[in-house]
Amino acid sequence: MADIQFDASTHPHRRVNPLTGEHVLVSPHRTKRPWLGQTEPPQQTKLPQYDPQCYLCPGNTRAGGLQNEKYGNTMVFENDYAAVLPPPGPAAPPSPHPLLTIEPVQGGCDVLCFHPRHDLTLARLPRPDIERIIEEWQTVYKKRGAQEGIEYVQIFENKGAMMGCSNPHPHGQVWSLSAVPTLPATELFNLSKYAASHPPSDAPRGPLGRACLLCDYVHFEASVAPEEGRVVLKNDHWVALVPWWAIWPFEVMVLPYKRHVPSIDHLTAEEKTAFADVLSQVTVRYDNLFSCSFAYSMGIHQRPIPPQSDAIPEDQDEENIAHLHLHFAPPLLRSASVRKFLVGFELMAEPQRDLTPEQAAQRLRASSNVHYLDVPESADRASATEGVDPTSS
Repeated sequence: MADIQFDASTHPHRRVNPLTGEHVLVSPHRTKRPWLGQTEPPQQTKLPQYDPQCYLCPGNTRAGGLQNEKYGNTMVFENDYAAVLPPPGPAAPPSPHPLLTIEPVQGGCDVLCFHPRHDLTLARLPRPDIERIIEEWQTVYKKRGAQEGIEYVQIFENKGAMMGCSNPHPHGQVWSLSAVPTLPATELFNLSKYAASHPPSDAPRGPLGRACLLCDYVHFEASVAPEEGRVVLKNDHWVALVPWWAIWPFEVMVLPYKRHVPSIDHLTAEEKTAFADVLSQVTVRYDNLFSCSFAYSMGIHQRPIPPQSDAIPEDQDEENIAHLHLHFAPPLLRSASVRKFLVGFELMAEPQRDLTPEQAAQRLRASSNVHYLDVPESADRASATEGVDPTSS
């Protein structure tokens, strides 16, 4: 056994996520196993430009009875069925036992319609329209983050029915809370821990000149030879990669790599334009992977709320320990109809994946940056999914 050379592309192993401290079991030898389990129904690919029954189309009446404005770009409104309610809220009752605690939470939930067209997802939108969405994210982040009692603003999108999206009209949400939720709190803790325990490298640095976990990580990833690494694409300011510790088959992290950026509020005009470009490229490659409207959940992790004043310089503000990044968590595994499930061992022990992150990155790199629906019918649409075998996992 001692003579066997370890090969990460064939031998089972564990990888650790330094942002969360959790492990993922990688089992690349299982990629050939047959699948006789659940398959998803075909997704509706041709939607109307306007749906009179849609609660989010311009001028229509929403489920709560209010009427949408006849918007021409983006539209933001308070969710008619918000998960949290605005302050003031009642005080918590006395705890019946030290193990049974209640923490009241207040806040607000906003819906952000990306475009008046019912049929245009991020992958189908021109870059200027995506840039307007980013500007709306910035506006809501600053507005909600400045409200009294708000400690955290989460921007996210659920795309596709299999991800729980209740309406196909392209939209995202912004939830603002009086407490920092578990996952971002864990990431912020580990970012702070890394800064306090590691000397600065030749990568960009975080506040006070300290090491930044994600600056160091993306600096390394960008240096790896493309054919060997996990980088899917990069432009002048942003990298999209399949993280070393990815759980979902085609999970992608998007983050700036030229400098430490704490939040979307800190983006320059050039970085914002490049942000729109990388979002377009990632989502187009996703759709091309299986020639479908690719389902995912996407969320932005950043500084919990924006700075409330300019009194502290950006590079001296310890609250800027956060490094802006996006998580894309897509469920599709083998084809447009076969998805990954987090069940069994993954619920009771730790996450597990078959396809290695390196293999997933290679397939996304091979996916065209021209949307398959934009390839003329007379052309060979296989070019949009070149190098992709939809039957393998």
